Amino acid sequence: MRHRSISIGVLLMLVLALTLSACAPAAAPTAAPQSGGQQQVLRLATTTSTADTHLLDYLLPDFQAKYNARVDVVAVGTGQAIVIGAKGDADVLLVHARKSEDKFVADGNAKERFDVMINDFIVLGPKEDPAKAASAATAADAFKAIMNAQATFASRGDQSGTNTKELNIWSSFGITPTKDLPWYKSLGQGMGDTLVFANEQKAYTLSDRGTYLSMKDKLPDLIIVLGGKSLAENKDKSLLNPYGVMAVNPVTHPGVNYDLALKFAKWLTSVETQQKIGDYGQDKYGQPLFYPSSAEWKAAHP
Repeated sequence: MRHRSISIGVLLMLVLALTLSACAPAAAPTAAPQSGGQQQVLRLATTTSTADTHLLDYLLPDFQAKYNARVDVVAVGTGQAIVIGAKGDADVLLVHARKSEDKFVADGNAKERFDVMINDFIVLGPKEDPAKAASAATAADAFKAIMNAQATFASRGDQSGTNTKELNIWSSFGITPTKDLPWYKSLGQGMGDTLVFANEQKAYTLSDRGTYLSMKDKLPDLIIVLGGKSLAENKDKSLLNPYGVMAVNPVTHPGVNYDLALKFAKWLTSVETQQKIGDYGQDKYGQPLFYPSSAEWKAAHP
């Protein structure tokens, strides 16, 4: 009886051990240590052209992996992006309205602006070109022809860098177009939506070349009436379109992630990333959508 009792006791202990083992959670696999510790978040306010062309989709994975960071992108018109930055609701800006960028720095919202890249603006219109704008030598001449013909013109109307450039062209010959003009359509939309509207309504518009090229297959009724087939062929050099990056000033806006924003600016202007910018679009469009222009790139390619 004694041996039987011991055997039963051992058996009960074994059963209990097996039960506890089955109920215990499985051990989590050991994760490889992440360099840099906890993942950081960078808030990037930028213009719609960097998103519409998918340039950021192409570039950002490298930065995120290199710095163990997640980049939260807000793609709006440059004017809105600058407002976001001026409120301290972004850590870094990538935009294209040079006067507004210089003011952003002068107002203390950033310590410095860095050149990143350029492309150019082009005047687009319907294939029929009812205003005969294609014969113009400059964007201002093309706009005059459109106005005189009262041909439909689609404006972004969103205080973006493109909208700012468009209004500057009108003002160069004393015109301030308003919604009261039946032929002038101020949409309050991004570049992509404005291009779709212009295509559907057979309207003229001003676009950055990169966004147009990236959407060209969806715009069968739009042609370039002024700007040529590439930046090099654009005879109106006032249509060059520079982009800059600015880390938001932590003195003015203490809540920003300034260290990571500076790393982003340095990474974006590095020769390695600049090369990627210059390569982007070449295989599909036969030309870059953006051309590198940082000081580091220029020093490496005198």
